[in-house]
Amino acid sequence: MSGNYSTAVNTAREYYNSEDADSFYSLIWGGEDIHIGCYANDAEPIETASRRTVSKMADRLRDTLSPNSRVLDLGAGYGGAARYLAERFGCQVVALNLSETENSRCRKLNAEQSLDHLVEVVDGSFEAIPSDDHRFDVVWSQDAILHSGNRTQVISEVSRVLKPGGDFVFTDPMQADDCPVGVLQPILNRIHLNTLASPKFYIDQCDAVGMRLIDFECLTPQLVRHYARVLEETTAREMEINELISPDYLQRMKAGLGHWIDGGHHGYLAWGIFHFTKSELS
Repeated sequence: MSGNYSTAVNTAREYYNSEDADSFYSLIWGGEDIHIGCYANDAEPIETASRRTVSKMADRLRDTLSPNSRVLDLGAGYGGAARYLAERFGCQVVALNLSETENSRCRKLNAEQSLDHLVEVVDGSFEAIPSDDHRFDVVWSQDAILHSGNRTQVISEVSRVLKPGGDFVFTDPMQADDCPVGVLQPILNRIHLNTLASPKFYIDQCDAVGMRLIDFECLTPQLVRHYARVLEETTAREMEINELISPDYLQRMKAGLGHWIDGGHHGYLAWGIFHFTKSELS
């Protein structure tokens, strides 16, 4: 796999395949969703808020998806969103993800929830989507595209596999459009990236490949609340999970969460729900 994709993608694959990362995300996030949640209050369970994000995004597609629809979930993780969409709408979902470890757990959960006939798990990268052109009615992604070293290529691939008139709905941790140069270096160092995208970047890149912005629901305060909530949960359960996760990993995780929180408090970050539609003429 490593010969075809950017260094950033392969770094992310190695990280999410690690035993420490798998244990952390499955225990702290609850093993279904590993993305930013939308919280009703500061004490809400992470898995409840994470599932609310999925529901909010899916509500945008309630008049679009049906049992005849095909959805592609990019960077599907443990497949929580893919299963939610399949169960709610009866649609076929391809869960594309680069971590074989996560994909194994995803297939197991699909079978346990009797959804393996609707959710297909595919090992691969969103920088080279293994699909024919115009294959999907909806492309979906949650907090995954930041891990690409070539986000322009990812957006081009989304447009390629999306049917004319189809929807692209996604979230991604980003820098603010007016973020000063250099202030996010602690975050970038932690996640082994050179840059983050911005709202303007995604709007411009999607426009360039024939995808029109319907809406960007800015929810940046939820990003700060989420990372604060994860840090709180990690600290509270550290003695419990210390036997399953290396102390070095937990210390680096807590430091990294702190950088995200600081960046958000300073107004350097952005997060929210994008909704684009592909031109019928594309």
